[in-house]
Amino acid sequence: MKVGYELTPVEKGEITHTQLVRYAGASGDFNPIHTVVPFAEKVGLGGVIAHGMMIMGFIGQAIGTWFHPDQLLRFSVRFQAMTRPGEQITVRGEIVGETDDTWKCEAVAINEAGEKKVSARFDIRKA
Repeated sequence: MKVGYELTPVEKGEITHTQLVRYAGASGDFNPIHTVVPFAEKVGLGGVIAHGMMIMGFIGQAIGTWFHPDQLLRFSVRFQAMTRPGEQITVRGEIVGETDDTWKCEAVAINEAGEKKVSARFDIRKA
């Protein structure tokens, strides 16, 4: 692999309300903006939104399909937009730089309209 190499996109499919409820249970994050539609509407969100950490987890899962987990040296993200039930998420990644022993990479979780939900930078130890 070399700089400019595009990693195989990972399709996560459509976000569902059930998925948000299950994630709330798994993560312990029961903020009602993620699971209770009337509450999320009342606070001005227009409906429930996905947990940002769930979308971050999609990127982490993609990294694990692209490289062996032991190769991951650093991983940071920036949350950029809310994700709502019904949106279809795809994770795309690319090698953007390298040193003698690492690849510098970037990834993004986007919806079907190309809107960035979470962007990430991560470093991979070359095998």
